[in-house]
Parts: sequence; C-alpha cells; structure tokens
Amino acid sequence: MKQLRVILADDEPITLLDIKEILIEEGYKVIGECEDGVSAVNLAKILKPDLVILDIKMPVMNGIDAAKILSQERIAPVLLLTAYSSNEFIEQAGAAGVLAYLIKPVTKNCLIAASKIALKRAQEFNVLRDENLSLQDALETRKLIERAKGILEKEYLLSEENAFKKIRQISMKQNKSMKDVAKAIILSLS
Repeated sequence: MKQLRVILADDEPITLLDIKEILIEEGYKVIGECEDGVSAVNLAKILKPDLVILDIKMPVMNGIDAAKILSQERIAPVLLLTAYSSNEFIEQAGAAGVLAYLIKPVTKNCLIAASKIALKRAQEFNVLRDENLSLQDALETRKLIERAKGILEKEYLLSEENAFKKIRQISMKQNKSMKDVAKAIILSLS
C-alpha cells in the first residue's frame, strides 16, 4: 500500500509534534510542516501531498482561508484540526471544502479515522468531477454534431440521417473525432 504523504500546519509546536508522531506511527509520511496558512498552501503546491492537516487559528493566513485555496485549486484534500467547535467555524470549514473537522485534543484513533474519511471523500469527489467533465464533453459534442447536421441538411439538402452519415464518414476518413469534424463544418459553412 502506498505511504500517504501529509503536510501539517499548526502554530503550536507541541501539537505539531504530537500529530506528526501519531501519523508516523500509523505509516504516514509527513513531507512538510509549517506554522501558517500561506506556508501550508505554498508547500502543498510544491509537494503535492495526499492530505493537508491545518489548524484554524494561525498567523498570516488562517486554516479556513488556506483550505479554501487548497480545495478550489484542487491541490489537496484538507482536514481541519482545531480547538474551536463553534457552528460558525464549522459552517465556514464546510464552505471552504474541508473534508473532515476534528476538535483538539485529538486521539490517535480519531485522527486516523478522520484522515481516512477525508481521503476517501476526496477520491469520491475526484471520480464525480471526472464523470461530470466527461458528461459535459459528451453534451458539447452532441450539440456540435446536431448543429453541423443542421448545416449540412440546409446546405446540401440532406436528410438528418444522411447528414450524420456524412459527418461519420469524414471522421473515419480523416481519422478525426466527430466533434472535431462537426467544429470544422460549423466553421466552414456557417
């Protein structure tokens, strides 16, 4: 099994050390440590970890703002580790794309369970994102083909079926996707 690579960010050195020890005992590899959100984001961009564990209250940039950047830019999944349990922080964390939220003090079992859940959720989101992109591409292709068929029908007085066959024939003859052929027809005949 692949060793999971983690970045830790907490401005409390003792907490940082405790979390690091727990992770190492469980076979994780701590590839970066820092004390503020900006450093965490920068390290994550460079090191591409499997998971980033952030405290909320840190200097320069707090953990929620860092989590938002890490999530929006799809750099790494985020687990927030904090002493703050207010609904406001929890709501902000959820809006920032945080995948797990733990209240300090943290036990080994809680930390490992939360990190595994965060990683699993990140994998599921990636699959859904890929499926969504694939569906968007299929829909765009379908729209382009329909538009190109309409142009061929009008320009050459073809039936819908024959217009589709023409696009398919060109695609096979030129070894291009039907989407590319449809784009070319639209550009050249509209």
